[in-house]
Amino acid sequence: MFFANPSQAMRTLLFLALFSLAHADEKPNVLVILADDLGFSDLGCYGSEIQTPHLDALAENGLRFTNFYNTARCWPSRASLMTGYYPQQVQRDVIKGRKGPKRGKRPSWAPLAPVLLKPAGYRSYHIGKWHIDSTPIAAGFDRSYYLGDQSRFFSPQTHHLDDKALPPVKKGSDFYATTELANRTLAFLSEHEEKHPEKPFFTYLAFAAPHFPLHALPSDIAKYEKIYTSGWEKLRAKRHQEMAALGFPKIKLSPVMKDLGPPYHFPDHLIILGENEVNRPLPWNSLSESQQAFQAKKMALHAAMIDRMDQEIGRVISHLKRTGRFENTLIFFLSDNGASAEIMVRGDGHDPAAPMGSAPTYLCLGPGWSTTANTPFRKHKTWTHEGGISTPLIAHWPKGITVKNEFRHTPGHIIDILPTVLDLAGAMPLLDSPALPGKNLVPFFKNDPKKHHDFLWWSHEGHNAIQQDGWKAVHSHEEPWELYHLTKDRSETEDLAKKHPKKLQKLSALWKKKAGEYLADAENRG
Repeated sequence: MFFANPSQAMRTLLFLALFSLAHADEKPNVLVILADDLGFSDLGCYGSEIQTPHLDALAENGLRFTNFYNTARCWPSRASLMTGYYPQQVQRDVIKGRKGPKRGKRPSWAPLAPVLLKPAGYRSYHIGKWHIDSTPIAAGFDRSYYLGDQSRFFSPQTHHLDDKALPPVKKGSDFYATTELANRTLAFLSEHEEKHPEKPFFTYLAFAAPHFPLHALPSDIAKYEKIYTSGWEKLRAKRHQEMAALGFPKIKLSPVMKDLGPPYHFPDHLIILGENEVNRPLPWNSLSESQQAFQAKKMALHAAMIDRMDQEIGRVISHLKRTGRFENTLIFFLSDNGASAEIMVRGDGHDPAAPMGSAPTYLCLGPGWSTTANTPFRKHKTWTHEGGISTPLIAHWPKGITVKNEFRHTPGHIIDILPTVLDLAGAMPLLDSPALPGKNLVPFFKNDPKKHHDFLWWSHEGHNAIQQDGWKAVHSHEEPWELYHLTKDRSETEDLAKKHPKKLQKLSALWKKKAGEYLADAENRG
């Protein structure tokens, strides 16, 4: 189903199988955990006040990356994660303003990770959000629980088991999506131990949390009811201080962009949400008491969703320990984009009389708290400034990462995950595929390389950026290109475009050159 030329497919798969036999040492299991709309500073081990003890423990016994990137949006990041390519190369995102293939089906030369891992002996499991073309089983996973309804954490109407539709969840049940994803993960891994104990596994656990709507369990919300009443400015400053205390590089706290609201504007939705909602990161002391209470409760919901995700990750970790898999399981944890400034109402609508965070409500984090979640950076999800594309990345593997509680500062990208997994599995990309732009992260497991990528490239919704040798050119829509020296100014506070026009010209020309190459890749259907 992935190959235009069946004979080519057979040659490739035979080569992969022989390559795998030549690398027959005990292969690691792989668990990739992807959060949705998680900000750079939203974990305890990245400066947050939110309780994430299980992820913190992985970081303290593994690696934390301080300079890792995604694509600024959910579906492009997922395509890059599973293919090792920029999303525009595999027709999973477009370049706004340029003629080329529309967002659609991947080329035949760009299969997802499970297809490449199968000849190496792996069984693959998908749990959670998808947002890639095709469906999980059709795309090569052996088992899948696909949660297709992102508007209802309590009673999803669309979910699938092994690509077959399941009945809608009845309202009023004890179903909660984040917990259910852990349940399904444990079921698949338990079945793996029963039926395939001799095989390594690749498990892709894609949480919907903490993406809107802000739906959380009352017991989790209660932990955070009083924490956020001091407001977003004070919390942002506190997170910034905590990051420094944890050992993160000293980065200036970027100014709050008070005029920057949601990327998409829905005036009618603001009317539904009522006068306590605000679509700008206004000074906290300018809000009314009722607005402050409403906004503080929204952040408590966001925190509760992250807390619950960490609790469920803890259950999965406990299973790995019980089954003896933990020591030889490589765990990656990261986010698909920065925290979101979006404000909208979808799904079943919003009932302002219902308890905040319950099923009848539909609330979003908004730009005030999104600015805090993305501390210390500028802007939000969809933008290619640092706040939109910076992600925490935790890597933990006792057998293969022997250092503990170390930071890695060299820039990396979500396109690097697949090449890393393929290398450790003794697997390879298809023979006739374009060269992967993603690079192997294994060298990071021993030390911090001085250089990893020659450049990194972004484009989404007219937001474009390129980074090379510590410099970054970035612009939004029709605005002029900006230039930042990230080595000295990671938070993008001083635009050097006028001071260094030749540097900017060089970077913008490289961006355009690569844009043309990536569109050409997308047009090659294979």
